[in-house]
Amino acid sequence: MRIKILIAEDDSIFRRLICDILTQKGYHVLEAKNGREAMDLFFSHMDIALCIFDVMMPIYSGWEVLRDVREKSDVPVMMLTALGDEQNEVKGLSKGADDYISKPFSYPIFVARVEALLRTVKKQNKEKQIMGDLVIDYSNHRVWVRKNEIILNNKEYHLLVYFMNNKGIVLGREKILDNIWGYDFDGDMRTVDAHVKMLRNKLGLCCDYIRTIRGTGYIFEVENEEEH
Repeated sequence: MRIKILIAEDDSIFRRLICDILTQKGYHVLEAKNGREAMDLFFSHMDIALCIFDVMMPIYSGWEVLRDVREKSDVPVMMLTALGDEQNEVKGLSKGADDYISKPFSYPIFVARVEALLRTVKKQNKEKQIMGDLVIDYSNHRVWVRKNEIILNNKEYHLLVYFMNNKGIVLGREKILDNIWGYDFDGDMRTVDAHVKMLRNKLGLCCDYIRTIRGTGYIFEVENEEEH
């Protein structure tokens, strides 16, 4: 899962340059040329990990966008400005920005500061996985389908984790039984089918992610998966 960054900057050449730098670093970049586009993109992509806002933008300023974002989210925000004075830096930080950088700036320093803001996000990503409309939080054993939390029992949770960690691989019933219930389990293959059925029922809109392979077992697939 690539980390998603929102860039809002009205200077198209400068914006394109920043986007190219971050794309080369492996980030998924969303672009906005004014404050209204920045707000629209932010509130339609709730998995944005970092926002970079220019202070002086058309329609809504960077300060206004920051204010609205802070009402709903604590996502890291970096402010860009040509006004390289202490007063504006203090203003940015006091309004909820996490970092502030004046233009023009050194691109290696810019990338280093972006990486610093994203350290916590990268750590969290190791504890959370998103596939299609399904989100699993490994650190807290919680699962969501389209932002609605579903409650799984211990076996259902571990069965889902096993499927997700083996995405695209056909898993035989015996292999599933051995990995989830253990080699010394006395039950039969119908145990697997019963638990898969219960898991599918709880997954609701994501039930089709677990597909039956006749005569063999199951495969976990997410068709037309969007990039997060």
